[in-house]
This record gives sequence, C-alpha cells and structure tokens, in this order.
Amino acid sequence: MGKKVAVVLCVAAAAVVAAGAAVVVRRQMKRSGKWARAMAILKEFEDKCGTPIGKLRQVADAMTVEMHAGLASEGGSKLKMLISYVDNLPTGNEQGLFYALDLGGTNFRVLRVQLGGKEKGVVSQEFEEVSIPPYLMIGSSEALFNYIAEALAKFVATESEGSHPYPGRQRELGFTFSFPVRQVSISSGTLIKWTKGFSIEDAVGEDVVGELTKAMEKIGLHMRVTALVNDTIGTLAGGRFYNSDVIAAVILGTGTNAAYVERAQAIPKWHGPLPKSGEMVINMEWGNFRSSHLPLTEYDQALDSESLNPGEQVTYFQCPNLCWGLLLIAYFSCRFLRRQYQACTWEKLCVEFY
Repeated sequence: MGKKVAVVLCVAAAAVVAAGAAVVVRRQMKRSGKWARAMAILKEFEDKCGTPIGKLRQVADAMTVEMHAGLASEGGSKLKMLISYVDNLPTGNEQGLFYALDLGGTNFRVLRVQLGGKEKGVVSQEFEEVSIPPYLMIGSSEALFNYIAEALAKFVATESEGSHPYPGRQRELGFTFSFPVRQVSISSGTLIKWTKGFSIEDAVGEDVVGELTKAMEKIGLHMRVTALVNDTIGTLAGGRFYNSDVIAAVILGTGTNAAYVERAQAIPKWHGPLPKSGEMVINMEWGNFRSSHLPLTEYDQALDSESLNPGEQVTYFQCPNLCWGLLLIAYFSCRFLRRQYQACTWEKLCVEFY
C-alpha cells in the first residue's frame, strides 16, 4: 500500500503546484496580451519545477523507502510515520452531539456538530474561527492554551437548551492538533516540535492534551478530550464517514501532510497488542521529506533559509499555499531585477516587497 499512497501524494502535490503556476501566467497574459513572452516565462518556470512522470516515479520510490524505514523504527527516516492510535474510523452510524477544536495554523476553529447516523448524516453544524495573535505564536504554552480555552468556553456558552449534556456528564471534545506529536494513547501526546510559524519552547516535550485540560479547568470549563488527532487524520476520518473505501488523506493548506490506513502487522515499531481491526492510521509528517529527485530551486532554498526552522520541512515549503505567493514573487521579481541590475538576492527581494 505504501508505494500506491506515495504515488498518489506526489501526483496530487505536483498537480496543485502546476495549477498555481498556470493561473499566475494566464492572468499575466490577459493583462499584457503578449502570448509568446508569457509562454517563455511559463516554460522557464516549468523547467525549474518540472515533475514529469519519470521523476514522479523516482520520488515515489524514494518516498516508499522512507515510509518503510519510518515504520520500522523511531528516527530511522525523514518521514516520522507516527502511530496515531486510531485503529477504527467512522462508519457513518455515529449519533449524538460532538465538539471539536482544530488548531493547526494562524487560526483555530471550534465546532459543534449533531450527527444523526446513516439516515440523517450531519444534522447540524456550527463553528467559529478565531485568529491567533502573533505574539502568542512565540510566547508561552500557558498563554496560548489559556487563550484557546477562553474562546472555547465562549462558544460552548452559545449551546442551545436541548443540546446540554445530561447532569454529571462532561462534554466530549475531539482535539485536532496539526503539529508533530508523539502519541502515547488516543487522547494524549507530547509535542515533538512546532511548525507553521509557531515557536513556543516550553511546550515542546509536553502533553498538549494536558496543557489544554489545565487551561479548561482553570476557567471551570467541564470538557474532556477524548481523541487527539492532526488535521490529516481528521480529514481521513471525515472521508470515511461518507465513504468506507477512503484509505488516505492529503492536506495542502497552511502546511502539507498525509495520513493513511496501514496494516498493523506491517508496522515493526508497534510493540503493543495488535488492534482488533488489524489496521492502524499512520501520520506520515511528510513535510520533512527530502529527495535528490525533488526539484529544488534557488527560491525554495532562499525561503527555507529565512524560515524559523532552516533545513527542515522542505516539502512543506514547496507545496502549501502559504508559500506559493512568496515563491512566485521571488521568481518573477528576480527576472526583472536581473534585467535592471544584473544581480538578484533574497535580501534585495525582501527590501523590494516587505
């Protein structure tokens, strides 16, 4: 299954990047009307970022090797291949009121959903999106989780009378935490490192569910985290709710990642009893994947060097929409500056555009 998943992921990422480049060029063509010049620009950019089928197969082969190595042992691969402890996915029969917290970028979402099983599906859904102030992304763990808990409490306060839990019963919360975590159970896990612009040192190595629980208890919010997953696994679970054939999910947003369903027997580093389902969802954390076959331009390298974690998350910078604008600005600006000044540096681009 590993190679099939790798091929799908590579093709998906390449298609999205190609589409982004094509949109930019089409817009430029319409403004200038200079078809030949636009095609020359596109061809040059395509050559630098090209991913022909042969290259994609090489990337897929390299990824398959890393996937097997990551499943075999901790630290044995660029891909972390994290065990999620999710061995059962939704069937579509689920019923009841559920809360979710989705933290994975510069915003977080709180959500309330009523499920009605196979016949009714999603009966109702309410959510609120909250921006995270930049200072909290580099501050303390306590400050960040206190801010999240307060927003969650305000959202819960809008619950209708008919939605209150039975007396003495806590509300249950699914926590989507889209950063590398080493899980020790379905509802606990320690943060390995931050990505996506976050850099909160005192949270690394801590149980993120424990941090959130402390913040909720501090303000008297009676809610229990029943599952800790990342956004990719959440997407996989959502897909499985509607279609039992779904086996993998890919995120291309602020960051990029992939998750898939693996046979439990194919995970040598799993030392516990085999789950009854015989399956385990694997969180690949593929943003750190590197291969000599991946096209890496000078603009990718420059963007990486200016990041909070240089040398890491290279694939992360090549795929998500957070960075496309920067890469395209860098590319087209360098073309202009080289004509004007015969020199182009990343520092020059930063002066020009920031």
